[in-house]
Amino acid sequence: MAIFNNFVLQLLLIFTLILVAEAARGRRAVPSEEEKKELERQLKAINKPAIKSFKTEQGEIFDCIDIHMQLAFDHHLLKNHTVQVKPTSVPKWITSKNISQKVDPLQLLPRGISCPDGTVIVKRTTMQDLLNVQHLKSIGFNSYRHIHTEGNDIDLTGHHFATADYKYSNVSGVKGNINLWDLQVSQDQVSLATMAIAGGPIENLASISVGWMADGYQKTGCYDIRCPGFVQVSKRIPLGVLLKPVSIYNGTQYQMELSLHQDRATGDWWFIFGGVNVGYWPKSLFIASGLAKGTDKASWGGQVYSPLTKKSPFMGSGHFPNEGFGKAAFINGIEIIDGKGEALIPQIYTIKTHESSPNCYKAKFIHDDDYPWIRAVFYGGPGGCTGKLSSEESQALKNLDKLQQDL
Repeated sequence: MAIFNNFVLQLLLIFTLILVAEAARGRRAVPSEEEKKELERQLKAINKPAIKSFKTEQGEIFDCIDIHMQLAFDHHLLKNHTVQVKPTSVPKWITSKNISQKVDPLQLLPRGISCPDGTVIVKRTTMQDLLNVQHLKSIGFNSYRHIHTEGNDIDLTGHHFATADYKYSNVSGVKGNINLWDLQVSQDQVSLATMAIAGGPIENLASISVGWMADGYQKTGCYDIRCPGFVQVSKRIPLGVLLKPVSIYNGTQYQMELSLHQDRATGDWWFIFGGVNVGYWPKSLFIASGLAKGTDKASWGGQVYSPLTKKSPFMGSGHFPNEGFGKAAFINGIEIIDGKGEALIPQIYTIKTHESSPNCYKAKFIHDDDYPWIRAVFYGGPGGCTGKLSSEESQALKNLDKLQQDL
């Protein structure tokens, strides 16, 4: 199983996409000269020649890269890939009630940053970015993991989840509006809000997740286009960009509208943010996995990671779901695309909540007459858990996975 586990990890790193939310500034690692040379080699491969560049007041650099020269095409399966500038079909999602403010993806960059046609905008990767990523991996953080926890040999040490999970019939798309919060987490910790899909047996499992992440560094952008495979088409929405504005406790709530859907003609998986095509994962990446022909696993909610030596951080807003709108984090507008390409509100019995550490984090599924949405999940909590899952929590997780497999 060791070989299979390495393959699963590789797929997660390649296909996982996280946008970065602001977090506390962490201490900087100091690499050795040998490490510095290796990092410089990686940076040269990652940062492609720029046609045009912009530097923000915060010191971040955004490059306009030829769309055909982007990092995605370093992937061996995409050497002869033809760029699809837009999907051949776009799902007609069901209009749902909205009582919070939507973040406009086209307003995330400072004024004056504009890339020419034929290019995509990419946040330049720094040596410190790579060091931060290496450090998170070294302490045990391995990206979004919950939707394939039925493999009992997968180590969940330090990871905690509170989600609403779909596992029923095959679907070709998912949607959700993810509430934005600015969490302060300590060094070596991570807190995420994601919508994810996965497909295939554990040995060939692939997953895609989109959402926001806060960690103990000011900004890492750990799981974005540094992992080849995602073909970006947007010249206005860079991955790893700081998300703002964020929600205020008992005040104005902000959310970002995200969707993933498989193009019915090409089989590519498209990521759309606020109605704007950001990019896609080509079907050729999934031929050996379960996502080539849709998916039967989806999840909406939160995840945190903390080393064994520290109490786990806030998830969501840092408050439990029972506090409700304006205080607890949420993902609303939950929808799926069926095998015919039609948007549906999932049946109640197809979604189950999952709480790996209920003393620290909870999830509450909202449906039908529950105010204010038809399908949504409130999730999160103040944290404070330490170490591995308790024996009761581990058994509860196994029982839940068995129940879901029997559905």
